[in-house]
Amino acid sequence: MLVSIRNKYRHLPKQVKASLWFLVCAFFEKSISIIATPIFTRIMSTSEYGQFNVLYSWLTIVTIIVSLNLCYGVYTQGLIKFSHDRRRYSAALQGLTVVLVLAWTLVYLGFRDFWNSVFSLTTAQMLAMLLMVWTSSVFNFWAGERRVALQYKSLVMVTLLVAIAKPLVGVLLVVYANDKVTARFLGLALVELVGYTGLFFVQMYRGKTFFSRHFWRHALMFNIPLAPHYLSQIMILFNVALSQTLSPWIYQKIKDRRVADIAGVAYGALVLIAVVNLLLIAFAPEIVSIFAPRAYAKATWIVPPIAMSVFFIFAFDLFAKFEFYYERTSLIMIASVIGAVLNVALNYWLIPILGYEVAGYTTLICYVMYAAVHYWFMNRICREKLDTLPYDRKILGMITLTFLAVGFLFLGGYHSVVLRYLLILITAVVGFSKRDYLMTIVNQMLRVRKPI
Repeated sequence: MLVSIRNKYRHLPKQVKASLWFLVCAFFEKSISIIATPIFTRIMSTSEYGQFNVLYSWLTIVTIIVSLNLCYGVYTQGLIKFSHDRRRYSAALQGLTVVLVLAWTLVYLGFRDFWNSVFSLTTAQMLAMLLMVWTSSVFNFWAGERRVALQYKSLVMVTLLVAIAKPLVGVLLVVYANDKVTARFLGLALVELVGYTGLFFVQMYRGKTFFSRHFWRHALMFNIPLAPHYLSQIMILFNVALSQTLSPWIYQKIKDRRVADIAGVAYGALVLIAVVNLLLIAFAPEIVSIFAPRAYAKATWIVPPIAMSVFFIFAFDLFAKFEFYYERTSLIMIASVIGAVLNVALNYWLIPILGYEVAGYTTLICYVMYAAVHYWFMNRICREKLDTLPYDRKILGMITLTFLAVGFLFLGGYHSVVLRYLLILITAVVGFSKRDYLMTIVNQMLRVRKPI
């Protein structure tokens, strides 16, 4: 039977073999990451593990800003478009990424204290982050070229070796380090530096090109308009980072039957998420105009409903924590099915009538419903298991309605720059008058990040 399988494999087309090995490679890479997770959760405190996840989320955001994600959409498209000059094209984009990373590194070093305070990170963490922006880009450029050429053997080997080395080196550094968060992050940076640097020189040697006005211009003109698309993921990443920080603390409170302690922090987190998303809504016209030409101006009107959706994504996660803790997965499934069916139905009905812009609003409606269903399920579980409700409906309603009202006011101000900036000024004055409350929220978040 084994001989038969081997013979069948040998006769498979190269495209099928490559797809098979790419799938196997991705599976093993993910499996190694999953296996390593319980190791790190035991040698790092809940606070340290949460801080590492926040740091990794920052890496994703910084990568978008610094590298413009040149190793993704535009690169694969360019490998096909410039197939006759593929090696020079690859080398030129490697060179462009080096210039971008070095330029941003100089910007960081020139104002190091400011950036450290903005990100709440150390110099070592920031420099490691910038290094990983470069190393991950190097690998993705090389891997993209391997995939297009169906040269899967070397790609599988490098991917698996690095995937195995990352947790091994990470464990060694974390066990013997006092600053375990930085040690875990430096471990990733070190492995990528050793594992990927050679790939940079391979592509540069083959292409023998660092600067190409033609290739650089093509890449920048292609990817800069995509920046709003990539950056739109930032609010969700912010959600994930904050949720990962709060999750261990909330679960511990549920276990100790001290759910009354959760409300204050949850309200503060919702206000923080609301403020961040309102800033995005308020300045969406300027953000879109900076990153994209006038032809993309219509994208401005989609930002508010998407940003509002992020608020409800975070809200339903707060409610669903109780379903996860008490293992009521059937309720999670029901809520997901309701949300998915509603989304499909609304899009099917409204997009042909109102156009693609309405998709942002159907998404918002679905997440409002999704959060509401999870809220109802949470209350049902809490009445059964805890004989108390964790949140005050009036306070949740006040936060939510205020957020929606201000968000739609900013949306209405898109027709008039003067009106919008007047609204921004009024909001800033109100925020300044409530600065003590906002600082209290920030302090609550910081206290949660400490070990339980």
